[in-house]
Amino acid sequence: MDSGITVTGTGQTTAPADLLRLTLNVGHDAPDVAAAVRQVAERTDLVHAALRAQGVAADDIETSSVNVFPQYADGMSVAGYRASHSLTVTTRDLTGFGRLLNAAVDAAGNSLGLDQLQFDIADKQPLIEQARELAFRQASQKAAQLAELSGQSLGPIAAVAESYSHAPFQLQAAAGKASDAYASELSVTPGDQKIEVSLDVRWSWG
Repeated sequence: MDSGITVTGTGQTTAPADLLRLTLNVGHDAPDVAAAVRQVAERTDLVHAALRAQGVAADDIETSSVNVFPQYADGMSVAGYRASHSLTVTTRDLTGFGRLLNAAVDAAGNSLGLDQLQFDIADKQPLIEQARELAFRQASQKAAQLAELSGQSLGPIAAVAESYSHAPFQLQAAAGKASDAYASELSVTPGDQKIEVSLDVRWSWG
């Protein structure tokens, strides 16, 4: 094994969120598949139209999942069917959560669920590059100190491995009633998003 030293440097950067994503779910139970699918399709169209009326672009409303499955009674006999259609809605209006949710509830009523709320950053690349620079600087400082403590001198870099993490703030929730729960607009606070880069850097001894 070649002699040398491997150290890990970590860099973190933060920035305010500039995107809000909502995952809305429209579901319906019915005695037969056709009725369940038809009702979900109709109510999903209403939600789509309501969001568009609130200024959300068509390209910012995407299907994230569609499900149809039987529901079983005692004895494992089929009692009916449930259909659901999940939509991911993206907006740069970070204060518009309550307004969009209320519009969707008004459109779909008790068929609507809120699966997830997530704040994110649209362009992460500058933050990643800055975090990478900080990580490399920290690794270099560690390596220099360890080399001095061990009576060695650093040679060329032999290898670099990078890992990256970003966990957007998200809220798991369950919505479902177009009643007093949404009589007033709910407000949420986005806060800052954190980007972290770790570098494993190996130096040969000089």
